[in-house]
Amino acid sequence: MKNHLFVTAFAAICVYGAPVSAQSEDTHLYWGDTHLHTSYSFDAFMNGNKSADPDTAYRWAKGQPVIHPYNRARVQLDRPLDFLVVADHAELMGVIRSINFEQAELPEVGLWHSIKRWFSIRVLNSKLEDGTAGEVFLDLLPTASENPGGDPVADPKNVLATGAFGNTEAMEKIAWNEIVDAAERHNKPGEFTSFVGWEWSSIPTGANLHRVVMSPDGGDVAKQYLPYGSDDSQYPEDLWSWLGETSERTGARFVAIPHNSNISKGYMFRDTTLKGQPMTSVYASNRMHWEPVAEITQIKGDSETHPSLSPDDEFADFEGYEFYIQKTDAGYEYSPGKGDFVRSALKTGMEVEAKIGVNPFKFGVIGSTDSHSGLASADEDNFWGKMARDSTPETKRNFGIGRRRVTGWNMAAQGLAAVWAEGNSREAIFAAFKRREVYGTTGPRMQVRFFAGWDFSELQDDFTNLAQIGYRKGVPMGGDLVRANAEDASPKFLIQAVKDPVGVNLDRLQVVKGWIGADGDSYERVFNVAWSADREIDAAGNLTPMEDTVDRLTGVLTEDNGAPELLAVWEDPTFNPDERAFYYVRVLQVPTARHSLLDAIALQTEPPEEGPAVQQERAYTSPIWYTP
Repeated sequence: MKNHLFVTAFAAICVYGAPVSAQSEDTHLYWGDTHLHTSYSFDAFMNGNKSADPDTAYRWAKGQPVIHPYNRARVQLDRPLDFLVVADHAELMGVIRSINFEQAELPEVGLWHSIKRWFSIRVLNSKLEDGTAGEVFLDLLPTASENPGGDPVADPKNVLATGAFGNTEAMEKIAWNEIVDAAERHNKPGEFTSFVGWEWSSIPTGANLHRVVMSPDGGDVAKQYLPYGSDDSQYPEDLWSWLGETSERTGARFVAIPHNSNISKGYMFRDTTLKGQPMTSVYASNRMHWEPVAEITQIKGDSETHPSLSPDDEFADFEGYEFYIQKTDAGYEYSPGKGDFVRSALKTGMEVEAKIGVNPFKFGVIGSTDSHSGLASADEDNFWGKMARDSTPETKRNFGIGRRRVTGWNMAAQGLAAVWAEGNSREAIFAAFKRREVYGTTGPRMQVRFFAGWDFSELQDDFTNLAQIGYRKGVPMGGDLVRANAEDASPKFLIQAVKDPVGVNLDRLQVVKGWIGADGDSYERVFNVAWSADREIDAAGNLTPMEDTVDRLTGVLTEDNGAPELLAVWEDPTFNPDERAFYYVRVLQVPTARHSLLDAIALQTEPPEEGPAVQQERAYTSPIWYTP
């Protein structure tokens, strides 16, 4: 009860007091997208993006007007990003684009027969909007299995042979050099940061195991290697080995970022290796070294958790995406598992650590778009689709990747990566990724601070020294909390969330806790710790929902009832010093219109069945871990 009264007092301050600005002298907040595809990705090109190249992507991210690659409208990002990773697929990088523009001769067999068929269809139809390209492109992936019970290891048909795409190295090298050159041209330290990167797109049996790889190094280093793809190996440990060997050979530095674990068929974060072997401390250490951050939200769905895994979390059912990347949905039922979602992965990581001494899933989180249009659009009211082809209300209905029933309304505009770094540069932002001082949002640019420590008594009443005290007396998001002595009774958590300067107000601030009990099992709980308006929290910790005030005729709010800022110093009432635990913050906005509602209003139709009419956009911080 004491904690609830304490927090309620601070919630009242958040509603009725003026917003407090607490900017650290050491770190500043930068916004970016680490997962953007251009016309150099084969699936992007084959789905209508023939012109938005890396240069277009950087110009868009900087806020310059560009031409949309499909509908040819002039489009522009209202607020520029601070950094961007162009992450085109390593597999067939630039090859389809090169064949199209250079009229390269194609063999008649295997993979190239599928590509030649696609070009024949393209010539006959003179357009891509009928979806035929989408039907063909999954034929290029022999690993997109039709076997629903297939195992990535047991079934040899699901293992992509080395060099399965043929000898495309010469074309890929030209494309890679052009991508690197574009990043070098647009990188302006202190103004805008462009990272060299690519996507490794392993997909055995349609299980998404993709990683984005990014590097802070310049073109002189990047041109010493070609990106590693799933045609080199589909196993993540082989990717990590290549990163290590390449680092030793060239001096290059890398991080790999898993994404879309929500459609990994349980394989992304399971408690064994992909080959079904028990994790060793060496395996876990390698994974933790190369993958310090995971993508928690993007256009193809949210990967925080699922209602079946978190039944007591009223906000667990957010932007679900139930479409595996395979040739057909026929006979396939989406089956979410604990290996698919970030929250359960964080719990699994502690379970593994208790057995082998190393946590393989000790990662921070970010959001990014995974847009294939070359446009990093994460705003619902300025959303240009997943592919170039689903960029208009009329084309969203007919959109489908492969022969699947997914439409453009099954996806939402999300997300963005937020980084607390010393400056806007490759070195500073990369260092923040390595130490996990990052967080993700579904698009809104909410400022979120999160610290843990044992004594925040020097915090001023107006919170103006929040960051200073947080860094001096505690650890920031992504850090480890160490209990220095027996007198440290219970950790304190210092939390600040400020609304997007041009967005809507905030509903509530929550702390999500996961821990290992005395029985060895993992548990979770969501705490409401600060909220807007005069609402009461009940004995079970539940809070009255925020009212939906979205006008269904305009898509705008009739009232913005939330708070511009939420602040709390929170103490875990369930803390046990002998139990491993993690904590992360989830911040919810008031309900706002989804792009599907805005489309329906424009089309003068009923909102589509795919997705809700309104959504509560959110931010997720990287966790802070406590280990006895």
